Amino acid sequence: MRRGGPRGRKAAPDPALGQRVDIEIERIGRSGDGIASHEEKPVYVPLALPGDLLSVRLTKRRGEGYAAEVIESRSLMPRRQPACRHFGQCGGCRLQHLPMASYRDWKRDQVIAALKSRAIEGVDIRPLIDAEPGSRRRIRLAFQRAGDRVSLGYRQRERQEIVDVGECPIALPAITALFEPLRHLLARIDMAEAGGEVAITAADSGLDLLVETRAEPTLADREGLAALAEREDLARIAWRPDARSEPEPIAARRAVSVQFGDVPAALPPGAFLQATEAAERAIIKAVAAAIGEARRVTDLFAGCGTIGLPLARRGHKVLAVEREPAMVQTLDAAARSAGLAADVRTMIRDLDQTPLGSDELADTDAVVLDPPRAGAASQIAAIVQGRGPKTLAMVSCNPATFARDARALLDAGYRLAWVQPIDAFLYAAEIELVAAFHR
Repeated sequence: MRRGGPRGRKAAPDPALGQRVDIEIERIGRSGDGIASHEEKPVYVPLALPGDLLSVRLTKRRGEGYAAEVIESRSLMPRRQPACRHFGQCGGCRLQHLPMASYRDWKRDQVIAALKSRAIEGVDIRPLIDAEPGSRRRIRLAFQRAGDRVSLGYRQRERQEIVDVGECPIALPAITALFEPLRHLLARIDMAEAGGEVAITAADSGLDLLVETRAEPTLADREGLAALAEREDLARIAWRPDARSEPEPIAARRAVSVQFGDVPAALPPGAFLQATEAAERAIIKAVAAAIGEARRVTDLFAGCGTIGLPLARRGHKVLAVEREPAMVQTLDAAARSAGLAADVRTMIRDLDQTPLGSDELADTDAVVLDPPRAGAASQIAAIVQGRGPKTLAMVSCNPATFARDARALLDAGYRLAWVQPIDAFLYAAEIELVAAFHR
């Protein structure tokens, strides 16, 4: 039987779109929007809080429901005064208006809700570890030039337009102090005409700037970037055409170094770093508690050694596995410089494509996983196919994929002992967590 209509026929327009409806916000969703119901379908309203009575216009489909814009606010719940004058336009922070007690509860509840969606309940969810304003040490901004005017800032929510920012209360002051000098330079160099993004990282040795734009820098551009590094005492400036390309150093005035625990490491351009030092310390402490006295530890998705190097310093024997060669080189060099070469081994491997099997983990007492937002489904599947390690600590920045992976471990006979939520992303919807599993 033929399915659907003739090829090329457009779907009938949704008669609900454009309608004005009266709603009451029931909860805040995992992306930070207020959520109401209309004809048993969710309606998503940015910047709305539970209890708000609103008249909205349904603007477009969003999943099984609708996105909406506010026409009239009939009654609003009490709000917190936003810390930033760009709030509401900028897409970077979504929850500055939420009273802090409610904000903390909401962050922790994201973990509880994700676990509940996978039928995981009765777990010890520990109190949230708070984030502090002015502590974010890495940010990414977009830029666009029109004539001699440069817009530098975060993109609007669900749009490509850039909100030109003059402040960012979540970021370290050293980072925000670079906004105006950087904006001034981007107005003068040829490579900025194509637009792009900049990543700014505050390392222990100074600021590290990575410019991402498809236009290759001219000699004059390189001289301008080098002069900026000198004037602003930046540690390094690098360039790459896109996120898949290797960064090319433009001005390297000194090594970009950080400390993981008390182990110094020199970071390559574009290397991953936890958003705040406080969150990093909390993660390391929680992982150490999860693995206890386990002697042989395999650190999967190891990065530059954020977790593995401090564990080695504590006396654990660490095998660190990471797919990015530059990060593995950083980890190796840091271990040697700290006198930990005998305690740290490394392996370059894409764990999504070729996970470590249970036979390769046979001599491991504990596994640490710190995967990207997509989670560690392939690696978890490989672990549970055999008799995995007795102890497993997982770090995650995505409660949904964490809950999926946790469900697989529980089904394989592991017990989820506790989860520690950590607010590494102040006022944003994202949250970090560390969890302890035991077989």
